[in-house]
Amino acid sequence: MPPAASTTPAETRLGLVRRARRMTRTLADAYPGAHCELDFGTPLELLVAVILSAQCTDKRVNEVTPALFARYRGAADYAGADRPELEEYIRPTGFFRNKASSLMGLGGALVERFDGEVPGKLADLVTLPGVGRKTANVVLGEAFDVPGITVDTHFGRLVRRWGWTEEEDPVKVEHAIGELVPRKEWTLLSHRVIFHGRRVCHARKPACGACPLAADCPSYGAGPTDFAQAAPLVKGEEAEHLRDMAQRLGPPKRRPGAAMSTAPAGRPGSANGKAVKNQAVNQAVKNQAVNQAVKNQATKIEADQGQAAKNQTAKGQASQPVKGQASQSGKGKAGKAAAPGQA
Repeated sequence: MPPAASTTPAETRLGLVRRARRMTRTLADAYPGAHCELDFGTPLELLVAVILSAQCTDKRVNEVTPALFARYRGAADYAGADRPELEEYIRPTGFFRNKASSLMGLGGALVERFDGEVPGKLADLVTLPGVGRKTANVVLGEAFDVPGITVDTHFGRLVRRWGWTEEEDPVKVEHAIGELVPRKEWTLLSHRVIFHGRRVCHARKPACGACPLAADCPSYGAGPTDFAQAAPLVKGEEAEHLRDMAQRLGPPKRRPGAAMSTAPAGRPGSANGKAVKNQAVNQAVKNQAVNQAVKNQATKIEADQGQAAKNQTAKGQASQPVKGQASQSGKGKAGKAAAPGQA
């Protein structure tokens, strides 16, 4: 069955910004302890851990890295590593051959171009083997306290589900979200969104009925909305806190079947702006037509009632008895004719 058509007007740009920031504040209350879940002690260790986390859980990476970090302490150690030995250390993380190549290349590049130190600039980080914008932003935010938005699978999936953006490309997603949320909040927002994706807003069956963001989520209803059914789907140490928040904040205050429109309003004069303006004009014309139809129907009803009253009066006059011949039956008919007027 196709989803119900939206019964609300398109969300304006200002409305989107306000909703995104309201959800950001709710996420801050929901996950006050959100953090990078990879264990590390230095920028290099964090960089290595993030590279290993590709297609692997943070938990598994944290099981591998203690021994790895004890064996390879600096960039030069990775640059001169024995490949078979390095591969054995990182085998549990998957794709270990490609990851070994990245780590060895990373060590060599750091030694040759950055004196063995991890650079603190995005432009430099993305030139290193195995390092993209996502990895670079994690390192900048955690190791250098430079705000950055980390667009991983969870982050991209959730911000599209929330209607914050329709972009699929991670770089475009990063820029789109950066325009909605203050820069100082980028790093923590990334962690909180990822936490929420792992604990509540699951890909296949989100816990909508036990989600503290439900009131602002246009995708509310993608998962079970009944609290009793949704509550068991909430995961993690924060589960009880999240369920309490969801019950306190409540579900969206919308009519059943009414969906929140997240179509961008666009700038005045843009294609989106013109579309929204045309939509508003069409809706106004439609409303005017409906109002006129209601008015016409009311006029018709009044006319019909007037005609019925005239007919009844004529009928009563025709049934009046001849003077001096009043009858009981005539009185009865007159009484019946008068009843509607009395009502």
